[in-house]
Amino acid sequence: MKLKKLEVDGRIPFDGRMVKVNVVDYDPADYLTTPEAVREYLQAALEEGDVNYFIQALSDAARSQGMARSIELSGLANKQMLKSLCTDKHPPFETVYQALKVLNMRLHIA
Repeated sequence: MKLKKLEVDGRIPFDGRMVKVNVVDYDPADYLTTPEAVREYLQAALEEGDVNYFIQALSDAARSQGMARSIELSGLANKQMLKSLCTDKHPPFETVYQALKVLNMRLHIA
C-alpha cells in the first residue's frame, strides 16, 4: 500500500509562515530491506491485534521481497496471492502460512 506522506502539494503554514512542501510516495516495502526489518515489521503488526493490519503488513513484506519471487516460491497464482493479501479480504490460513514460509518466517506460540 503506497501512502502519501502529506495530502497537500505546494505550500503549507508552519511556524507562522508558509513553507514549500515536497510530497513523496511512501511505501513501507521500500524500507524492508533485511530479514530482520521484515521480522520486526511483522512482529509489530501482529502485536497491534488487528488482523487486517497484519495482512497488509504481510503484503508489504511480500512486495519488499519481490511479489514475483513470492508467488513463484509459494506456488500460488498471481491473482490469488494479490486477492488473498488484500486488506479488505480474509485470506485462508494456508495463504498466510505460505507467505510466511516464503519470507523465511515461522509462527511461534508462546
